[in-house]
Amino acid sequence: MNKFALGCGVVLAILLFIVVIAALALGGSYNRLVRLQQSVDQSWAQVQNVYQRRADLIPNLVNTVSGAANFEKSTLVEVTNARASVGRVQLDPNKAPTEAAQLQQFQAAQGQLSNALSRLLVVVERYPEIKANQNFLGLQAQLEGTENRISVERGNFNTAVQNYNTAVRSFPTNFIAGMFGFAQRPFFTAQQGAERPPAVNFNFGTPAAASPAPTGSP
Repeated sequence: MNKFALGCGVVLAILLFIVVIAALALGGSYNRLVRLQQSVDQSWAQVQNVYQRRADLIPNLVNTVSGAANFEKSTLVEVTNARASVGRVQLDPNKAPTEAAQLQQFQAAQGQLSNALSRLLVVVERYPEIKANQNFLGLQAQLEGTENRISVERGNFNTAVQNYNTAVRSFPTNFIAGMFGFAQRPFFTAQQGAERPPAVNFNFGTPAAASPAPTGSP
């Protein structure tokens, strides 16, 4: 009888040990997914911040160039409308999109604004008085820095998403992800140059991602 009880005790101890190890492994995998998910959301918040900074610069930019005589009003309207389209894409700034369609909509709006800014800056080349304006030069420097920052933060976001998605799909963490609803997140993707930052260095010999400037007078 004592041997039987001893044997049962050993079996229970082994089972308890296995349960503890499994619980620790489960908790570790879950916590890792939480950390990676938070990293994605933090990177997304940074992306939103830099895009918002660009949007905040646009009213001053438009006001500065609109003061020039005979400036192309259609170009200003295009930029203003593109900025408004960006504002209509409502996404949580603190939580990265979980659906590819959401991110594609966001990219499309931002890409439209990038293209509108490119065309605006090409037109500005014809107005020496604007290019000599100190307010405009300050906005130029801020816009250039913001565009560079957008590129950096988009890359950081994609890296965070890659790390998270890899964990979600890897064995055995994929079981934990499925149990607790950790879904894969979409990446930023290049879309026919729409998300390429506009040429903000004012070297308009060969402007990037922009239509050639018309040859006639404005």
